[in-house]
Amino acid sequence: MPQTERLHAGDLDRLPDPPPRTELVDGSLVFPGPQNLFHMLTLALLEQGLRRWATWDRFRVRREMSVVLGERQRPEPDLIVVDAAAETGTDRTWYPAEAVVLAVEVVSPDSEIRDRARKPQLYAEAGIPHFWRVEDQL
Repeated sequence: MPQTERLHAGDLDRLPDPPPRTELVDGSLVFPGPQNLFHMLTLALLEQGLRRWATWDRFRVRREMSVVLGERQRPEPDLIVVDAAAETGTDRTWYPAEAVVLAVEVVSPDSEIRDRARKPQLYAEAGIPHFWRVEDQL
């Protein structure tokens, strides 16, 4: 594939062995770096709390799933809450934006600009009603 050609959301599933948590933002691949302890603990706490809140008949809480926001946008929020009706099988690798009720990003040093500026913009433009950004501000 030539360097100038941009990828599309569906291309992500056809890549041979991409690294875990590979995203597509503005048609370019993004490879997140290692996560620190704050990131891991925050995600565990949020996931546990959201699972208690998200009634099984209406919602599902998911990690490591991407969201198709547009032709060249397929980010992978740290956590998402999706409408239960969006569950169509265990082989899916992404959810459509209209199924997502909440997108959560835990900011890491390598993702600060994306998590603070670009991703909130993309989620809002796609109509995702709620976005939480969590930062380590100790």
